[in-house]
Amino acid sequence: MTQRQPKVAVFAGTFDPPTKGHQNLIDRSRRLFDKTIVAVGVNPEKEPLFSADERVEMLRELVGDATDLEVEAYTGLTMDYVKQKGADVIVKGIRDSDDLRNELRQANINMLAGDVETVFLFTTDQTALISSTLIRQIAEMGGLEGGHMERLIPESVVKRLKTRLGV
Repeated sequence: MTQRQPKVAVFAGTFDPPTKGHQNLIDRSRRLFDKTIVAVGVNPEKEPLFSADERVEMLRELVGDATDLEVEAYTGLTMDYVKQKGADVIVKGIRDSDDLRNELRQANINMLAGDVETVFLFTTDQTALISSTLIRQIAEMGGLEGGHMERLIPESVVKRLKTRLGV
C-alpha cells in the first residue's frame, strides 16, 4: 500500500495589510490541505505600505505557531514558487465577479505555462467586501479611530497602521 503524499497549498498575495478576509481564507485552506504556505509576494502594480518582512511578521502574529502553516516572502512568479516549494495548488480568494474574472485568467496562465492548479475559495458574507486597498484608503483618510476597523482587520494590524501613518 502506498503512502498518501501530504497536500500542500500556497495562498499567495500582497497582504498589505493582512485583513480578516485573509485570516478567514487561511483558516479554511488549513481545513482543506495538510499544509498551507502563506506567501507574501510582490505586485508590480502596487506600491506597498509595509515591507515584505513587516507583512510576514503581521501574518505570523495572526496565525501563531501552527505546525501546518508556513509564512514567508517570495519574489518572482507564483507558479515558479509553488513548484519550488513542492506544493500542489494555489489558493485564491474570490470576493466578486471582478475577482473571478481576473483570477480565472491568472489561473489559466498558471495551468498552461506552469502546470499549476488553482483552487478558488469564495469569501464569506462578513469578509466579501474587505480588501487591503480599501483598508489602506480608509486608514489614510483618518478612519482608524472609533474602533470600527477591528471588524475588518485584526487589532494588531490596526496598531501597526496607526504607527505607520502617525495617527
